[in-house]
Amino acid sequence: MSPIHADIRRYGIPFSVPVLIRGLRVERREGLLLRLMTADGGAVAIGEVAPLPGLHDETLDEAERSLTALIPKIPALIGCPVPELRARVEAEGLPPSVATGVEMAVLNFLAARTGALPPFPESSAPASPVPVNALLDGAPDAVLEKAAASFSGGFRAFKLKVRPGRTSEALACIQAFHRIYRGRAELRLDANQSLGLDEAVEFGRSIPAGSVAYIEEPLMDASQIHLFHERTGILSALDETLWQCPGLMETIPAKALGALVLKPNRIGGLMKSLELAGLAARLGIPAVFSSAFETGVSLGMYALMAAISSREPAASGLDTISFLEYDLPVVAFSTSGGSTDPVAAWRNGQRLREELLEPHGSWIL
Repeated sequence: MSPIHADIRRYGIPFSVPVLIRGLRVERREGLLLRLMTADGGAVAIGEVAPLPGLHDETLDEAERSLTALIPKIPALIGCPVPELRARVEAEGLPPSVATGVEMAVLNFLAARTGALPPFPESSAPASPVPVNALLDGAPDAVLEKAAASFSGGFRAFKLKVRPGRTSEALACIQAFHRIYRGRAELRLDANQSLGLDEAVEFGRSIPAGSVAYIEEPLMDASQIHLFHERTGILSALDETLWQCPGLMETIPAKALGALVLKPNRIGGLMKSLELAGLAARLGIPAVFSSAFETGVSLGMYALMAAISSREPAASGLDTISFLEYDLPVVAFSTSGGSTDPVAAWRNGQRLREELLEPHGSWIL
């Protein structure tokens, strides 16, 4: 194999408004980009490593040390059969954000050398476009104002945050949304494991019938999701549970589930996420690919993963880009019309605004 150039660059992008992550106020999105390049520069590939404070256990500095230590093993990962990539990466014991960025860079490098799409195992031709759900949060007036603007812009799926102690506020938003968009738009809820069973049941029983698709992680104790479904008839979606207690899925009846929400950089890799998407398909529920406020480098890859996982992809959680002041790719990730072109978004994610990146090391492998 001819020499491979590898380098790490760091970025920092202000949030347009501070973001609250599990009670932690975050004002700036920071991360690392791993770039792999052939000696002649003919093939260039990018992978993003971006732990999010409040969501990931690893800090950005810890992720960088882990990534740096792995750099000498990159050629072996590029040379291994693609179906073995997950096991090879998993054997390294990398933090989840690092495992994701490494797999992304390797798959993108294989694609760059051939001019084809990333060689995902057992993938089909990508569907297009991939719909995106718009994020809603805040007081009812602000929520309905954003919903109206997003609906006019083509969005037909929305996700509303539900805060503990403020379920009455969420209920007012749900009732108004249902009254305005009944049958014309889908509303999903996200409680981020913040509610006890009694509060969740009381809240669920107050929701107008048929007004929400599901509640993402409604309970502090996910093992009680079946009880929540029995008492309210409302479906739940799993997100945090998928990496906190992966075995718990086997105990939750499929009839109580409305979706699997897949955050690759927290689950711990692209391959793991695609396997979970396959499980969702077998269960007959949507796989919703979602980001942790990453840049267009990752968003393009996640859109492509959604597109190859289903002929009719569920609306993905990629509207997080609207919370960043700007994007890293020359052509920023776009959700124009409430959807994105997955192949174009993936390709765009590999061409960056170099002036926004700070060099943090380079190697010849």
